Amino acid sequence: MDAPSTPANGGGIPASCATAPPSSLGSRWQPLAYQERAHRPEGSAAQPSADAALVRRTLAEIEPVADKVTSYFYALLFLRDPDLRALFPAAMDVQRDRLFKALLTAARHADDVPVLTTYLSELGRGHRKYGTVAAHYPAVGEALLGALARYATQTWDATAEAAWARLYTTVSQIMIDAAAADERTSPPWWQAEIVAHEPRNHDIAVITVRPDAPYPYRAGQHASVETPWWPRVWRHYSFACAPRSDGLLTFHVRAVPAGWVSGALVHRARPGDVVRLGPPAGSMVADHSTDDGMLCLGGGTGIAPIKALVEDVAQHGRSRPVEVFYGARHDDDLYDLDTLLRLQKVHRWLSVRPVVSDGPTLGLSGRLPQVVRKYGPWTAYEAFLSGPPGMVRSGVDALLGIGIPPHRIRHDSLDELLASAGAP
Repeated sequence: MDAPSTPANGGGIPASCATAPPSSLGSRWQPLAYQERAHRPEGSAAQPSADAALVRRTLAEIEPVADKVTSYFYALLFLRDPDLRALFPAAMDVQRDRLFKALLTAARHADDVPVLTTYLSELGRGHRKYGTVAAHYPAVGEALLGALARYATQTWDATAEAAWARLYTTVSQIMIDAAAADERTSPPWWQAEIVAHEPRNHDIAVITVRPDAPYPYRAGQHASVETPWWPRVWRHYSFACAPRSDGLLTFHVRAVPAGWVSGALVHRARPGDVVRLGPPAGSMVADHSTDDGMLCLGGGTGIAPIKALVEDVAQHGRSRPVEVFYGARHDDDLYDLDTLLRLQKVHRWLSVRPVVSDGPTLGLSGRLPQVVRKYGPWTAYEAFLSGPPGMVRSGVDALLGIGIPPHRIRHDSLDELLASAGAP
């Protein structure tokens, strides 16, 4: 499935594929980089709450003119470093939206070091596939500050500029460090041959690929995929299987309107075609040190990582209860129900309930989150949600409302927003 909302290679903060000391970021950023490292303990906050507040004020001002801000950013960026343009996809319209989401995310979590560091480290590792290097950082930073200075006329001053500079320095250094560490053990991408292409209906296909090298991942994660038909355009899809002994990977792909990658994978790809895979990402993974029950909500192709989690539990040999609610609009949209029902027959600890929101059904009727509330109690369960962003949001609200604490609810809606930050 598309990792929630199918993030692509968007945004404007490039990651490095090589180790780069702070001095390589350019003279404007060098003092800040050294200052940050010299005056903060390891693992402490990169910028105080006052900086975070200034950053958020700037974002609040420019949000109504986000399109203009991001267009101006890219104009400055490509003016300063024309070679960077070749690293981006030909169409930049979606790219602009993703950059602003990246800024919102960094600002929102600027004073939450664990969240920000986890996100940026994953982003840095993932962006090695774009071919960017640490030398690109100064141009990106200057373009970012230049665009903010032009459009944040009410809140922009020397103090705000310094706060943004500190934030950007921290962001870039975390990404550079993560990319450099990853380079020692992993390639920037994997070539993967399509070995099976199974259409399930007019817009969904189950695609199995064979990577050219071992591909380590965990059930519940997702990978970015680039097709030969749309170079430099990447989309994220969740793994639909737990790690297999033969090394094969399976994805569920729904062709969406104007979806370049999804349309190509569903309607054009055939066995023998070769795609590229970025590294695995995502945190919707199971904790196998506990026997607590798992409550899984999958909507549409969001059932793909749920199926992988079920297989993962089976592989670990733990008889923990797993309750799966599989949501769709119509019975015909439950394209993988037979697979789940077969798993249910094999594993007594697994329960599968189809939920249909529109029209008659042989399963349960209603909206998925509301139906789940009728069962339970779920307070002792770990919850996993995957599907359209609206379903995930309403599902989280419903689960919180019935007493499941936030730390026991796992989903990639935050990671989806974060992953959309991207670099070239």
